[in-house]
Amino acid sequence: MKKKVFGLFLILILASSQLSLAQRPIPKTTRPVTNTNQNPNQNREIQEGEEQELEGRRTLLDDSTKMVYGPNTSLHFFEKDIKRNRLQVFPQDTALNNFHNYDPVAKSGWKYQDLGNIGSAATPIFYQIPEVIGTRSGYSAYDLYYRAPENRKYFDTKSPFTNMSAFFGGGNRNMLDIEFARNINPRWNVGLEFHTIRSKKTLNPVARDDNMVEQNSYSFHTNYRSENGRYWFLGNFSRMRHVVNEIGGIIPPEIDSTSLYFTYEDAKVWLRYTQARDLRQDYHFYHEYKVKDGLQLYHVFDRKNQDLIFETDMTTSDTLYYPIDGLSARDTAQNKNFFSEWKNEVGFKGTFGGFYYNAYAKFRSGKMRNPRFDSDQTFNEFFVGGELIGKISEKWTVSADGEYLLPGAFRMHGLFSSPWVDAEYTKALYKPTSMQQEYQGYFLNWSNQFDNIGVDQIKGTLKFDFKKMLIRPSLTLNRINNYVYFDESRKATQALGEAFMLQPGLIANFQIGKKFRWDNEFIFTEVTGDGADAFRIPSLYANSKIYFDSPLFDENVYVQIGLDIRYHSDYNANAYFTATQQYYLQNDFNVYAYPVADFFLDFRINRTRVLFKYNHLNSGLMREPGYFVTQGYTGYKSFIDLGITWYLFD
Repeated sequence: MKKKVFGLFLILILASSQLSLAQRPIPKTTRPVTNTNQNPNQNREIQEGEEQELEGRRTLLDDSTKMVYGPNTSLHFFEKDIKRNRLQVFPQDTALNNFHNYDPVAKSGWKYQDLGNIGSAATPIFYQIPEVIGTRSGYSAYDLYYRAPENRKYFDTKSPFTNMSAFFGGGNRNMLDIEFARNINPRWNVGLEFHTIRSKKTLNPVARDDNMVEQNSYSFHTNYRSENGRYWFLGNFSRMRHVVNEIGGIIPPEIDSTSLYFTYEDAKVWLRYTQARDLRQDYHFYHEYKVKDGLQLYHVFDRKNQDLIFETDMTTSDTLYYPIDGLSARDTAQNKNFFSEWKNEVGFKGTFGGFYYNAYAKFRSGKMRNPRFDSDQTFNEFFVGGELIGKISEKWTVSADGEYLLPGAFRMHGLFSSPWVDAEYTKALYKPTSMQQEYQGYFLNWSNQFDNIGVDQIKGTLKFDFKKMLIRPSLTLNRINNYVYFDESRKATQALGEAFMLQPGLIANFQIGKKFRWDNEFIFTEVTGDGADAFRIPSLYANSKIYFDSPLFDENVYVQIGLDIRYHSDYNANAYFTATQQYYLQNDFNVYAYPVADFFLDFRINRTRVLFKYNHLNSGLMREPGYFVTQGYTGYKSFIDLGITWYLFD
């Protein structure tokens, strides 16, 4: 069945690429382009179109009068920029910087804690204010691997565009990404995406295809602009099925004397017959209509489903991992939770006197279903909000936005940006998640009436740019009260006091000579106050990369080659419980300090990028035989990753 679906997918791509359809000329610059819905003169030029169309196509002809397409003719943009009347179009990314960090945790700068494999449950190392102040499901362990529809790329192409990326990680940790887009006519584009993850277990696999993670996700997207330029529509459908065959971590040697931590494929693990599934489906569209100069009406619609199923075979040794008090006579333990929501946002926006303004009303309704609930946990939420952005000059901006949930929750945010300093302030009061308030499972259950969580956050960054040096000292201050977390008993609980978080940081990048670079990032964290114990963050986090960066062979090949080093200080990182899919506090296991060095070679020939990465280069050279990422889960051993990304433009 999977092969048939994949085959059909490829057939659709090939068939679509043969269509002879009109393509829209696109500006060749990556500078912000004015939204034609807001600029009648520009709209008229596009409509008058024939001369501009011909001129746009002449720029694509080489000396032999052959049509030439490339990264600058297949551009993409984002919904958020259209909504803010500052449309920017971007060419396809052919940059090499950090190309070797292809998996989502590495791509984040290693600022997520996971279970030592691509696609495993992940949580941010540093505190983050949630974007949604209303009710959320609370099941976010696989958010990092989900491409949210509101963040999707939309395309405007002169020719059929295909992006194919294949990453072959050591130990059969593989990813495949395919994107396709083309214009149906000069104002209408359609496209699709397909993504897979197949990650073999790094601990105790019993066969070549004994995967820890299997993900299939796809989306369809379209954008359309009316002939008179007054109406714009963006829409997409997304689906992800993420399946994890849990291992529960390595059995501690103090429980089983024959169990060792750094044997990897020969490790003894807790679980063999336990599986978690996260299925998500989203319908999303945005559209706007220009009433007159400086005024547009818009509407955003979302329909989201998240189905979560956990199963374990209670007739096997997997039962040794779980709390004894929760066991019953059933052969299979199941936890099922189904979260759904509808959202409609209606507002008006525009520009006046150099300022962008926006005001809206938003209604969300949804529910959490669980077979063990007496009744569904439903919610209805009404929000009002707005935004104001002023561009003082090309490099000076101020902005303010806010949202109020009736009653009792809100978010206010302000930002000042200049060539020398950025300053940001956020004050929010947001709801605990649905899962934190009410949970009924096979092993654990609770019913809470937690108060809303409050936060004040101040961020400041100084900017020092020199010819061969970039320095960015920063400071983040957080005051968090009523924080909800999962305690040592794995249950949701609320902190009784406030936590104060001080985070100075530094980004320092240097050009060494003409062909070498040295990039660094450091974050120091100190948490104090009565609620401090709810946060487990290393006091020092550091990333450093030193590399050769230069074209070679008469500039036919662009190369980056060097070392990527990451480090954090000792800390009792949160543990992970498979049945609830949540990270929780633990006090007995030190995820100790250990520098990890990766060697990488990234190069580009024409439009094709290739990566070679040797993970954990310093394995066997340290006092410790390896490192941990979470209690019971070791980090990568030494192995080689390979990857390739290439573009097709016709």
